[in-house]
Amino acid sequence: MATCFVIQGYGKKTDYTDGRVLDLDASYEVIKEAVDAAGLECVRADEIIHSGTIDAPMYERLLKADLVIADLSTYNVNAAFELGVRYALRPHTTIVLAEKQFKYPFDLGHIVIRNYEHLGEQGVSFKEAKRLIAELKAAIQTIMNKPQLDSPVYTFLPNLQPPQLEETATQVKSAVNAATSSEVANIVGDDNPSAKSMLDAALDRINASDFAAARTLLEEVRKLRPKDSFVLQQLALATYKSMQPNTVDALKAARSILQELKPESTNNPETLGLWGVIHKRLWEECQEMQCLNESIAALERGFYLKQDYYNGINLAYLLNIRSIETIKHGEKDEAIADFVIANRVRREVISYATPLVNNTQDINSHYWVIASLYEAAIGIGDEQAVSKWENKAKSLNVPDWMQETRENQAAKLKALLSSYKELLSQ
Repeated sequence: MATCFVIQGYGKKTDYTDGRVLDLDASYEVIKEAVDAAGLECVRADEIIHSGTIDAPMYERLLKADLVIADLSTYNVNAAFELGVRYALRPHTTIVLAEKQFKYPFDLGHIVIRNYEHLGEQGVSFKEAKRLIAELKAAIQTIMNKPQLDSPVYTFLPNLQPPQLEETATQVKSAVNAATSSEVANIVGDDNPSAKSMLDAALDRINASDFAAARTLLEEVRKLRPKDSFVLQQLALATYKSMQPNTVDALKAARSILQELKPESTNNPETLGLWGVIHKRLWEECQEMQCLNESIAALERGFYLKQDYYNGINLAYLLNIRSIETIKHGEKDEAIADFVIANRVRREVISYATPLVNNTQDINSHYWVIASLYEAAIGIGDEQAVSKWENKAKSLNVPDWMQETRENQAAKLKALLSSYKELLSQ
């Protein structure tokens, strides 16, 4: 069977030009369905079972695959590099994709890029998936039946001959990962799982709140993809939520994992969000001002990068906490500044969240938008809006824990605001 090698980022990746987070695994599912429908075997690098780094089997696929599909969405540097290697190795049978908001970073006028619509973390809509599958299937069948020159290298160097591997040369083989532990094999149900199958299983465990098992799986994936930001983010999440061996040690271990992503200088909103949450939890456990300040700094950067209600509503709450702490130490001016900034952030949250009220289809996501508007209204003292969003939240059929989380958070915020007024008047 003819083979197709897909090159793209894995998991959820951030488009740094606009702060959107795209679920590239959702894109891959659509691409894979189109390739299967066209009669080719489809594989992505994280599905290749191997030991050590992916480099050798990756280069072999770039050379030998009958078709390569490159998705450049989120400006993934690895995907662009691998596309360049493919263009140097093969004169034809390469397809380039990118989601429609992709901005060409350099002159790609001579390269055909097929666009598709991506909804960010919600993936690709059913209608768009159906359209893209049909378009890709037709394109694949045409290209495979009658290959056309598509490599700019061979277009501008027409006398260049593609390289060939000699039969007597040592062939690069995709080695079996014999080092997979029995614990991982028991969780996945496979003695020889690929990185993708382990990551998929880990995400399922996270969704099921089985964070200890997710952590075990992600540690194994990390060995194969040590620099993958999505893997490190999910490992940090599973680590701190596992609370093993205890809450503080788990938080510190998660912090250590995230340090590999350079949170002090990164512009990745997901990394900043996790860094902020971990330090918020460390503050709650240890009451160290350094942790509170670090959490506020991270959430503030994430909020202004992503312009989202989640980072914003958490940032405002932490600013209120800090205003209480500073006023206790006699720094009224600093306390007032944090209080004012907190409410400015809440007004921005309202401006970002309000348009989402009627545009969020998933009921759980819809609920958190409403809950954020409810909390923002409490913070700025808009009683009419408080009543409106509270009634709306209560009317939604969501799990009890979600309603309890909203009510508990509201109670904590009200207590903070009351303490602030009392301390300020003294």
